[in-house]
Amino acid sequence: MAELALDKYRFDKILFIPAFNPPHKDTALSEHRYNMVELAIKKHPKFEISDIEYQRKGKSYTYLTIQELYKKYDIEGKIHFIIGKDAIEKFDTWYEADKLKELIDFVVFDRAPEDISSSKIRQRIKENKPISDLVTKEVGEYIERNNLYK
Repeated sequence: MAELALDKYRFDKILFIPAFNPPHKDTALSEHRYNMVELAIKKHPKFEISDIEYQRKGKSYTYLTIQELYKKYDIEGKIHFIIGKDAIEKFDTWYEADKLKELIDFVVFDRAPEDISSSKIRQRIKENKPISDLVTKEVGEYIERNNLYK
């Protein structure tokens, strides 16, 4: 999705913000989630990772993170928020969804069948199937080294 957004919208950069404590997910993998994103994007010159939610601690509510981004960066206009169609269908359940809509412009992408998802990676690992077509070599080695998703 990020590559498509970069090409289609000609963004200067894509900022990845792994959730420290997502309200609807297991928080045990918080540190690993950050490390895997960092490994996955490190070779792309226009991809950056932010630890803004790790610095704040607490629940990772997008609304609070977006507010912090406006304070931290000199942003002209609205932040473009890249989101999958599957996630935007649940957007109204998000914390302060109405206020958040005022702060961002959505960049919505359909998830293609070949899109990578953490659930697909977990499923393959549980079935002892390879994940090399889903993650970078470094991320695959990280998952194996840390015995994740078993």
